[in-house]
Amino acid sequence: MNVGENIHPVFDRMLGREAKEARLGQRGLAIWLYGLSGSGKSTIAIALERRLAAEGFFTQILDGDNIRSGLNRNLGFSDEDRTENIRRIAEVAKLFVRAGVVTLTSFITPRRDLRDLARGIIGPADFCEVYVSASFATCAQRDPKGLYAKAAGGGVPQFTGQDSAFEEPESADLVIPTERLSVDEAVGLLHRQVIDRIRTV
Repeated sequence: MNVGENIHPVFDRMLGREAKEARLGQRGLAIWLYGLSGSGKSTIAIALERRLAAEGFFTQILDGDNIRSGLNRNLGFSDEDRTENIRRIAEVAKLFVRAGVVTLTSFITPRRDLRDLARGIIGPADFCEVYVSASFATCAQRDPKGLYAKAAGGGVPQFTGQDSAFEEPESADLVIPTERLSVDEAVGLLHRQVIDRIRTV
């Protein structure tokens, strides 16, 4: 049986994006932060969300560890599972964005094809690609979750940057070098990048 034959979307009958954005007084946008574990993605996302909320914007953070503890808890870290992880979260982000929500995501997203997948699902006009840059050595020194120490002893299979490659971006809307910037400086840089894209006037 072809399951697709039994699916009948009703998108055309639902309240449109424009009405939701008008109600919220903002434009939806997916701010896709990616980089090595420990680079500062979640820290920046949380700080930016608090700043935007103080300015009256309605936001949602989708964080890698949070999502893997719920929606994607059945996925591992093989290439196939990483792809499915990003596909699912991009679909969720698209739903939030089309409801007018400023959506911040924090995922390692180690390969260029995964970033292309997310951008393709969400749509280029609604996608802001932000590379949170820090070297493997710096992230290992920070090691906020103790993962680098575990990985060094073989306790974390397919660890990005060690057993599994991280591909540097060829282009991104913004690069945030957290080895050189404070959290406040990083958030200020990102805020300037996105503010005109989420304002309605």
